[in-house]
Amino acid sequence: MSVTSPRRSARDRLLDAADELFYAEGVHVVGIDRVIERAGVAKASLYSTFGSKDELVRAYLQRRHEARRVRITTGLERFGNPRDRLLGVFDLLAETAARPGYRGCAFYNASAESDPSGVVQEEADTTRAWTRALFVDLARDAGARDPEALAAQLVILYDGSNAGARLDGGPQAAALARQMAAVLLDS
Repeated sequence: MSVTSPRRSARDRLLDAADELFYAEGVHVVGIDRVIERAGVAKASLYSTFGSKDELVRAYLQRRHEARRVRITTGLERFGNPRDRLLGVFDLLAETAARPGYRGCAFYNASAESDPSGVVQEEADTTRAWTRALFVDLARDAGARDPEALAAQLVILYDGSNAGARLDGGPQAAALARQMAAVLLDS
């Protein structure tokens, strides 16, 4: 399937192709020639737009982070009180994990196959910092005595439920993590 479209820029087509291929197969397994072919652009377009595969990977992960941030912040608007919003993060993860084609967290997947000092780690650190800050804010709003400590525990639950959802192939791990998060919040 080609992601070419006369109305889409080469950058968008490259990112669409990278998103599809990198998420399904891995950032290091997929070569730039496959991304270029899927995008229907010339090799020069990739290099003039991104400069290197590393920068394409960075743009892919930044796009994933932004989509995740929007999905979560928008999704949390449907929860009526601070406690439900905090636990709602796990509900949103369960919904995502239930979708066909879910292969886990793009950042965890890319980190598992990447140099710990490269662009993947930089972007993973950014998204993890955002996740931790989100949990700190939600814990504070929910009245936690120590929002930082609770957030650290919730990030571990979130990480584990992401991995469990990938390995188990469904939303059960996120649902269980939600139950555990409720116990932590109530203690």
